[in-house]
Amino acid sequence: MILDCAKYSGRCACGMAHPMETRLVVAEYGALRSFDRYMEECGLTGRRTVLYDTNTYNLPGMIHVRADREIVLDARGLHSEKGLIEAIVPELDDPDVIITVGSGTLMDFARYNANTLGIPFVAIPTLASSDGFTANVCSVVIDGHKRSIPMHAPALVVTDLNIIAGAPMSLTVSGVADILAKHLSLADWLIAHLVSGEHYCERVALLAREALALMERSVAGLLRGDRPDFEAMTAAQMYSGLTMQMMGSSRAASGAEHLIAHLVEMKPPRFESAHGVHGECVGVGAVVVSEEYHRLARLKPRAKPFEPLDEGWIREKFGPLADGIIAENADDVLKRFDAQRIVDCWDEIVYIISQIPSAESLADTLRALDGKYRLRDIGIDEALRPELLDISSAIRNRLTLARMRRVLDFEG
Repeated sequence: MILDCAKYSGRCACGMAHPMETRLVVAEYGALRSFDRYMEECGLTGRRTVLYDTNTYNLPGMIHVRADREIVLDARGLHSEKGLIEAIVPELDDPDVIITVGSGTLMDFARYNANTLGIPFVAIPTLASSDGFTANVCSVVIDGHKRSIPMHAPALVVTDLNIIAGAPMSLTVSGVADILAKHLSLADWLIAHLVSGEHYCERVALLAREALALMERSVAGLLRGDRPDFEAMTAAQMYSGLTMQMMGSSRAASGAEHLIAHLVEMKPPRFESAHGVHGECVGVGAVVVSEEYHRLARLKPRAKPFEPLDEGWIREKFGPLADGIIAENADDVLKRFDAQRIVDCWDEIVYIISQIPSAESLADTLRALDGKYRLRDIGIDEALRPELLDISSAIRNRLTLARMRRVLDFEG
């Protein structure tokens, strides 16, 4: 796959002029052999600093692209934390372009620092484990809180499928889970549009659904015993990331299910043992959220007055992270519209939920792929399930159906 991204940019019927910073996306076997040509096609010249970690630098079959400066970070304990990311700036050696070879964490190291320096960066993914490679959002832990910060997208993405195919299958399945979870994020986005008038773009949603359809066809092949279609699975990740560029946010790619992954990364009280790579946690989150949404669809809602999150509750649930959660929810999205709108739109909401695969179906798929699908698989005590979505929904002031439950009462 060689994708000229210009076709996704420009004025749209939704009223937005969708930006597109990524010029070219390549996902082919042996793609790194032509890396310099792709750089030239994109007009990326000058001094190169190439960023690896100890794992990606030593990958079997890795072709080390030409560099004026190479930096190899210790993979042990490496995570997207603001202080760690900023600490490497003196080592970058005044580049004209940063090239990063790795997965989501290393992408954040390059994206954040390239944005700070005002220079382009280039992504060489080594896993098809998540959809952040073509995104213009940087997910960084700041003072213990997971923040999604708008930043530059890569000018060029070159994925050598020989490397993707050599990765542990568990990490590829993590990427499968991340894309299958778009059933939930797209539903949350459409429901938010219905009840609050939040901007919705069908063109962006269609691209997200194209990513989802690609992945579902790939999964069907895996379950039949076919050889993995790494090109299609990688393309699905790239398409999903492009939706974030088009919207300037992760709206089409991240709903209530992603907030459970953020909960794992933040580790508030009682979640200290939570663990797992991003896509794995999102997959488990998708199972949990699907189960709850289908349960709600069988009930009848009644609107109730908005009340802000109780500060005492926040401090109990989030401990040392509480101040950040309080600030995040200061302008609660729930108070921006009349909750009666949810009730008035309930039949349409139930229909949207009906298009989401059941929790059992999602769990069966992930289990068949030897993936993670239960809370205990990511180190969360099953006893926390009744309050899990209440806690995770407070992490980000985004309108999801899980968050809307705060202004609803239900009866059977």
